[in-house]
Amino acid sequence: MYQTTYHRPSSVDEAASLFTKGSDAKYLAGGHTLIPVMKQRLASPSDVIDLGKIKELVGIEPTGDGIMIKAATTHHDVASSETVQKAIPALAYLASLIGDPAVRHRGTIGGSLANNDPAADYPAAVLACGATVKTNKRSISADDFFKGLFSTALEDGEIITAVSFPVQDKAGYAKFNHPASRFALTGVFVAKTPAGDVRVAATGASQNGVMRVPAIEAALKANWSAAALDNVKISADGLMNDIHGTSDYRANLVKVMAQRAVTAAG
Repeated sequence: MYQTTYHRPSSVDEAASLFTKGSDAKYLAGGHTLIPVMKQRLASPSDVIDLGKIKELVGIEPTGDGIMIKAATTHHDVASSETVQKAIPALAYLASLIGDPAVRHRGTIGGSLANNDPAADYPAAVLACGATVKTNKRSISADDFFKGLFSTALEDGEIITAVSFPVQDKAGYAKFNHPASRFALTGVFVAKTPAGDVRVAATGASQNGVMRVPAIEAALKANWSAAALDNVKISADGLMNDIHGTSDYRANLVKVMAQRAVTAAG
């Protein structure tokens, strides 16, 4: 390692102030991305600002039309929350699949979204549910938040404070995970609103990160059933092609995982 200054602020305002004072400051959430790249000397921040102990960033609250999960809430807390299990069971299930127990007890929803790994689970739920990402400066709709591989709409120094999820009439998640990392080789979240609108998002498949799947959305809006997707063909264009799976393989996984997600949703 190399010299860096570690900070543990007690408020979001203090964290933002510390960020502006550092020559190359970085925020630390769960640490599953920043710490490894620092160890490999791929990042050398002048200041590390730990957001994990800021009380206002931890917790899960019901809202008038959904739930709000604060940014430093761990995957374990999302998975075990009765509030989440009641409002959006599929979201609790998704959180239970992330990594292993050590990862789930340390990793946070805000850190996952800020990093926007192309194989992360939460982006699929946020995009499919039409959630809103709240920061210390503004509110950003899911459709505007994800900008591509490891890229988001966050400005330099902006801090995710919470994610607001509207309640869904039906929702389900299924993923084919990498056996070692447990990241999604392909994962699909399906959601149907009380008004009948359908949104479907896939993670781990596209070269540009999380994506909507219009062909599956259209089929499920017409007929909410796994069988409705039997004849849907997903294009392999723009999908990842690597040692873990070809683009054609991932295209088929998108459909298969969507069918499993719909079955899970009921």
